[in-house]
Amino acid sequence: MTRSSNKLNVHALVWKDEQLHVLDQRQLPEVVRYDIYTKADDIAEAISTMRVRGAPAIGVAAAYAVALSVKMYFQADNNNWLDKVDEDIAVLAASRPTAVNLFWALSVMRDKLTGLKADPIADILRHAEEIHQQDIAANKKMGELGADILADAKGLLTHCNAGALATGGYGTALGVIRSAVARMPRNVFAGETRPWLQGARLTVWELAEDDIAATLITDSAAAMLMNSGQVDWIIVGADRIAANGDVANKIGTYSLAVLAKHHGVKLMVVAPTSTIDFAMQEGSQIEIEQRAASEFLPDCYAGENSLIDAWNPVFDVTPAELVTVIVTERGAIFNPVTTGVSELNQND
Repeated sequence: MTRSSNKLNVHALVWKDEQLHVLDQRQLPEVVRYDIYTKADDIAEAISTMRVRGAPAIGVAAAYAVALSVKMYFQADNNNWLDKVDEDIAVLAASRPTAVNLFWALSVMRDKLTGLKADPIADILRHAEEIHQQDIAANKKMGELGADILADAKGLLTHCNAGALATGGYGTALGVIRSAVARMPRNVFAGETRPWLQGARLTVWELAEDDIAATLITDSAAAMLMNSGQVDWIIVGADRIAANGDVANKIGTYSLAVLAKHHGVKLMVVAPTSTIDFAMQEGSQIEIEQRAASEFLPDCYAGENSLIDAWNPVFDVTPAELVTVIVTERGAIFNPVTTGVSELNQND
């Protein structure tokens, strides 16, 4: 059974009563708990600790954080509030270095600060809400466009979580899957996504919440699954896309892209244009976040005298030559290795 693509039961971020309610994704699927935030620096901490994750959702949360910062400091000090807000923006910018949507949202909100009207609190909040609603609208548009491209493809494999939990709502990669499944039955597979298990803890939970059947696989089973002929498309999101079409996404995406090339499986990257860094020429320039070894290193190897360490990059870069199509709300770019994504830049 599948639900209409317009039905959605999963929300990572809820703005209510001038407070940001954040679903703590670290506790899913066992515990569904929303924490309430009223301060920008607390939201920055929620981003850095992965209570909020997924590039679009990070951008939306950051926009609300700026609005809360304006509310706090304008009410306390009408003269120096802008300086205080700038300090909060700097803290937010340091929370996750790879997610370009974070810097895009902060840039948009910073630009809005210079043109605020007589009631700056209401004005800046309206801008944050616009970013949130625009993200949802973009996701739904990408969902339909991606579903058009999939046509009658039966087997879909996704990696990490690029759904409603990672966005303002509906999802990028999972948005395409939602729209595609609403049209006809599909076999949906999700990789577990080590070391944080976003696929196992988040993606299959999110799909189940919307009555979409899915099959979970270990990451190391992906090659065998492709070789069996059960996968037509791999569909993933992105945290940053360079101008030449290189894509930074959750660690393991590059491995899947290489496997897909060998097995004749197509790769679709789904992301809003706010994820594209038009100033970054190629993927080798993308800063890859390195997280603590303790996230997956057994405790018995901890300590100064241990001979065992761990390498924990959160993302990898998939070259444009391995990408079949990049889907955005402004359109789709097939074979981006030939043209890059510059035609999507509205500033051109």
